[in-house]
Amino acid sequence: MSVAMTMAAVQRSARIPRRRGAGKGFTLVELLIALVLITIITVLMFSGLRLGSRAWEGVETVSDQINDVRVARNFIDQTLRQTRAASVVFDGTEWPIFAGDSEGLEFAAPLSEHVGIPGLYILRLVLEPAAEGERLVLVRWLLHPEVLAGGDDYPAWEPLLEGGQSLADAGPLDQDIAAGAYGRTVLLPQVSTFELAYFGVPKGESEPEWLQAWADEARLPRQVRMTLSTPSQSWPDALIVLPDGDLGPFGGLGGLPLSLDEPALPQPDAAPFDAPMDRGLDLRDGR
Repeated sequence: MSVAMTMAAVQRSARIPRRRGAGKGFTLVELLIALVLITIITVLMFSGLRLGSRAWEGVETVSDQINDVRVARNFIDQTLRQTRAASVVFDGTEWPIFAGDSEGLEFAAPLSEHVGIPGLYILRLVLEPAAEGERLVLVRWLLHPEVLAGGDDYPAWEPLLEGGQSLADAGPLDQDIAAGAYGRTVLLPQVSTFELAYFGVPKGESEPEWLQAWADEARLPRQVRMTLSTPSQSWPDALIVLPDGDLGPFGGLGGLPLSLDEPALPQPDAAPFDAPMDRGLDLRDGR
């Protein structure tokens, strides 16, 4: 009886179906598929991160380029609006400091304590050759006979349109020399277009007109038009109105022309020439 019951129980258990997959692990194919999916997801994630990083770097690069042009334009605009009528006696001839052509400009304007010595400066905007084309450079001399006469490590001032156009390799860039009284600053490292035009009443004329050059004039022009662009950024022309451009002749300090052959004249609101340099020229904050 017991043997018959045992055999019957074995037969019943043999007829009970087992659950599919019970007690089994992943197959090799399933593992390979999972690894491939994980690899694809990882590659997609890192590709997205790399793309986002490159996009961010591109935005920063474009922003820096735009900011460089904006800073340069704002500095030129602000300083030109503070142009002073002044002249210098050079080689026995009185030269108006304001002079320029389509590719360069020289004028007198004040700079603040952000340079070594605050006071009135001769500022020159010129294009100079660089490794990747041309760069826009600002050269400045303190309007003082000792500074304009030059020194061992910086050149003497000469009228812009009389041989003083190029100052390449004439002293280091982005450094203040002679206690801050002389310096050369790169406004834009790469320039594709830099053009100037002048609107005013030239000698012998009664009506104002646009000219490609302004030199040896007893008056300031009324306006200056500037076209400035880089290989990666272009801006609309800037129209800059000069202060009292059509009123009064040029004059030096105290109403007299500044002579390089005369003893040094005191500079209004300026520290002594041998004063120590505090800070370099900051185009973003100082003028």
